[in-house]
Amino acid sequence: MSSAPDAQALAERIVAAMVERDAFSRWLGIEVLEVAPRRSTCRLTVRDDMVNGFGVTHGGIAFSLADSAFAFACNTNGNVTVSIENAITYPAPIQVNDVLTAVAREDAASRRLGYYSAVVANQRGEVVALFRGTAFRTEREHA
Repeated sequence: MSSAPDAQALAERIVAAMVERDAFSRWLGIEVLEVAPRRSTCRLTVRDDMVNGFGVTHGGIAFSLADSAFAFACNTNGNVTVSIENAITYPAPIQVNDVLTAVAREDAASRRLGYYSAVVANQRGEVVALFRGTAFRTEREHA
């Protein structure tokens, strides 16, 4: 079994490699603030080009932020892990210039499945999205 420092180093190495290849998250302006085994925290600032026809932030922005945090969190175990189901709820609107932070964590796991949640809050600490995701752990190890 890996020691805590080894697990932390593995998590950081995997997420750094993922971010380097993740053009979409970089395009959104997602910044990884923290990573640990089975957890991650990411942030982005809502831009003018992220609003929908109603003048509020498109739901896909919060979803994408939460989904990226989820992806980083569930891949920290060393094996390539992919989403097989996810859902999101939007309890409050998001405005241009809001700074969103998503905190993703593993809630439960079996050998091949992980169950995660991510809470997205704005700069005032108001919860603007609640995300749930199920991940499948493949047998393939991260390079």
